[in-house]
Amino acid sequence: MKTSIKSSENLRLLVFTILFIASLVSLGTHVANAQPKRIKNIVLVHGAFADGSGWKPVYDILVKKGYNVSIVQNPLISLKADVDATNSVIDRQDGKVILVGHSWGGTVITEAGVNEKVAALVYVAAFMPDKGETTGKWVAAAPASPDAGFTTPDQYSYVYFDPAKFHGGFAGDLSKAQSDFMNASQVPIIGKCFEEPVHNVAWKSKPSYGIIATQDKALNPSTERAMYERAKAKITEIKGSHVIFMSQPEAVAKIIVAATESSQ
Repeated sequence: MKTSIKSSENLRLLVFTILFIASLVSLGTHVANAQPKRIKNIVLVHGAFADGSGWKPVYDILVKKGYNVSIVQNPLISLKADVDATNSVIDRQDGKVILVGHSWGGTVITEAGVNEKVAALVYVAAFMPDKGETTGKWVAAAPASPDAGFTTPDQYSYVYFDPAKFHGGFAGDLSKAQSDFMNASQVPIIGKCFEEPVHNVAWKSKPSYGIIATQDKALNPSTERAMYERAKAKITEIKGSHVIFMSQPEAVAKIIVAATESSQ
């Protein structure tokens, strides 16, 4: 009799244990499913006058959050060359991509963003032209700041940001020492790039995010807003200069992260 009772108790204990473990597994699955899914691949595209190394502060933040971050080094010799360089990096990714562009890089991602791997675009103080438009059209859309300016094309067709105006017009919220180094190492762009029309427009079919640098003197903030509003981009204003991705990396990274979580 005692053996029978003991066997019954053992059976109840076994059943209870199985049910308890099953409930834990179910709870774990539910919690895992409740975690927001996100795109893990981010591709960062620089603009004119500064190369991909300027993205390092944003890169560091995103990598610490577990993202796979790649940075394009644009040749800046033609729109096609930059689009090809960007597609080369996109094609190496193992899944969907959030494509981020700064300044001239915005024109590049508008064209390259039609790549089927691109899920969404983030424009950081960037150009956002429509089909048939040139970057130069939007450079001239608002009066230029007296603190900024470009050189005329040299004998090799390269254009530089005016060295005498670089700190105030391009990187006013960075230290003078940092700005001086960027000035000395600036990457020129072939002037005709600004005259090349866009043929493919990714933002018409994919979600887009636009960051307005409210103290931008290289690209008028009102011009940024006009392009972003036309594209129905999700707009965020951040106080900073044209190189806001360097001076406000946390704020810029936050928008990129939001794009990874909302663009499945």
